[in-house]
Amino acid sequence: MPELFDKLDSKKSKDIKVLGNFISIFCRENHGTGERAELLIKDARVRSILDDEDLVLCSDCQKLLTHGIAKLLQCPYNPKPMCKKCTPHCYAPSYRKKIREVMKFSGLYLVKHGRVDLMVHYFL
Repeated sequence: MPELFDKLDSKKSKDIKVLGNFISIFCRENHGTGERAELLIKDARVRSILDDEDLVLCSDCQKLLTHGIAKLLQCPYNPKPMCKKCTPHCYAPSYRKKIREVMKFSGLYLVKHGRVDLMVHYFL
């Protein structure tokens, strides 16, 4: 998959960071302290985008994050549109439903906990 990582630009990097943060919030708040493991990402560029954090996620959230990163990197559009506005959907239907749930939950979580500054930072 090295050719995918060659397509990293600032927009996709920002999207990967937001995706990682939102999935991390969702997993922490909804999946408790069940079986979780450190996410292993071998590519140094993607790892640095995620702030070299050791993301500790449940297996479902790890699959969702890796699927999301792969789909972001495979996006043929430049500039990349928001996924919800894109006509050919890259995500499989089950992943698409889950990513919507994650984005809605995490966005509301940040607003409810007074982190509007992060929302502004992520999306503007």
